[in-house]
Amino acid sequence: GASLGGSVGRRSVAMLRPSQAAKFIKRFDAYPRAEEHLIRKTSTGALVSVVGIAMMLVLGLAELRLFLTPFTVTEMRVDVKGGELLPIHLNLTFPALPCAVLSLDALDLSGKHDVDIVANITKTRVAPNGAVLGVQESSEKQQQPQHGLSVTQQLGLEDALLSLLDASQEDNAEQVAELREHLHAHEGCNLAGRLEVSRVAGNFHVSVHSRSYFVLQQVFERTSAINVSHTIHRLSFGELYPGMVNPLDGFVRATSARQGDAEAAGTFKYFLKVVPTEYSYLDGRTQETNQYSVTEYFIRSRDEEGALPAVYFLYDLSAITVNIAERRRSVGHFLTRVCAVVGGTFAVTGMLDRWIHRLFVSMGA
Repeated sequence: GASLGGSVGRRSVAMLRPSQAAKFIKRFDAYPRAEEHLIRKTSTGALVSVVGIAMMLVLGLAELRLFLTPFTVTEMRVDVKGGELLPIHLNLTFPALPCAVLSLDALDLSGKHDVDIVANITKTRVAPNGAVLGVQESSEKQQQPQHGLSVTQQLGLEDALLSLLDASQEDNAEQVAELREHLHAHEGCNLAGRLEVSRVAGNFHVSVHSRSYFVLQQVFERTSAINVSHTIHRLSFGELYPGMVNPLDGFVRATSARQGDAEAAGTFKYFLKVVPTEYSYLDGRTQETNQYSVTEYFIRSRDEEGALPAVYFLYDLSAITVNIAERRRSVGHFLTRVCAVVGGTFAVTGMLDRWIHRLFVSMGA
């Protein structure tokens, strides 16, 4: 009998142990639930709940967009490149000067000097209303002095020089007539294309050096008052990467001078500091390009006697390379921010609901 009673007692203790464990675990419940009859639902609570859900959706989508959008990390190091060429992309418009008189020249510290560059450069004639009149063909008149060699062999040195002088005068007359016609029609010019220069300090400039000073004197009333107003549609030292800004893109500089007014005419100089840049994409691709900063300076013709107005771009290279790499935020970072959004919204809507309820209760009292 005693053994039977003892076995029954042990079984009852064993059955009580799970319930005691459950009671012990329930002590840690941070979200106790009230009885159904103690819960009161209100229309203001429903409105606050709808607003809270909408807030969570909007903020959650914003966090998802932030997670899917890469961010960039920037580092700097010493530039060790050498022997490479520096690409220059340009697109300039001169509304007051015809293409027949404009020349693009380049000069650098290595001693290289290119005059009237036509390779990879397109000169487009532009009407005053912006309409395209056609592409300016490169002049072949520079080759005419070569004919003097054959004339010398046939007629002698004296006759050859006289023939060249007559040809030069005739050629100058043709150039003067052509330029006057373009100026009377108020033609402008667009220069667009690509240059490749050595990676050393230098400059490239647009001027009226494509014609002789004798011709310019006959065409323009005062050569020191040539109007070099211009628009820089694009100026870059390499291809663009996402978010890149070229400070001179869309830059407009227009003097109030008419042709012959030296008080307002002058030379524009842009001092550029070129910074080598390497951009790394998420997929592993790497793009090498260059950023730049700019400082502008203007010299009036009256302050620089004897000089022809022009537009200069003087550049120098930085010794520091900027590395920009795309990165993506971690999943843990995204989940943490989503939890913060959900928890914060519940906390704010809960406080708002209690304040509204107390307000209605006080008004009813």
